[in-house]
Amino acid sequence: MKTINIAIDGPAGAGKSTIAKMVSAKLGYIYVDTGALYRTIALFISENNIADEDIEKSLPNAEVSLKFEEGAQHVYLGDRDVSALIRTPGISMEASRTSAMPAVREYLFETQQRIARENNVIMDGRDIGTVVLPNADVKIFLTASAEERANRRYKELSEKPNCPCYEEILSDIIERDHNDMNRKTSPLKQAEDAVLVDTTELDLEQSAEAITNIIREKLDGRE
Repeated sequence: MKTINIAIDGPAGAGKSTIAKMVSAKLGYIYVDTGALYRTIALFISENNIADEDIEKSLPNAEVSLKFEEGAQHVYLGDRDVSALIRTPGISMEASRTSAMPAVREYLFETQQRIARENNVIMDGRDIGTVVLPNADVKIFLTASAEERANRRYKELSEKPNCPCYEEILSDIIERDHNDMNRKTSPLKQAEDAVLVDTTELDLEQSAEAITNIIREKLDGRE
């Protein structure tokens, strides 16, 4: 029986992960956060001080895997659960840089496709609808203004120690958008058959509801 694959792409800070989790829970699909895979590779490179010219030959030693435990996705580097370690700003920027490397993308490509072949999934990232799952049943391009994405990130970090200022967060988001959209390998862009969803004026519940409705309408339209 053919599995159902939903692709959600969009820029950093658009809420893809949170919203995709909410929608997957509503629909009973497995949520796959591909960004977590790239962040884990970035952590591996950072922890081992691997020079760029040595990354390709070092990747087989990374042992990156996803495990679904009690409905939640956990990311492992070897036998370590690194789900929390990969969420720091430093690893985010390193992931943006290293994810543009063809060797890194090729290494993780098959992992993502295998999960989609075996499960009904909602997969989010930067190039899911364009590269990883070009034949996805439904494609969403989720975005929001850079200012709103920075504001959301600032609110998320404001209660933590050493929170960067809003201006710094906004600058990081603009820089990351530029890097993601202009990289040579699998740049961030909206697939031609993707539905654009701008959440600048929507809260999380409204965003999740809008995307759930789009998915249901698209799938019902095929029957």
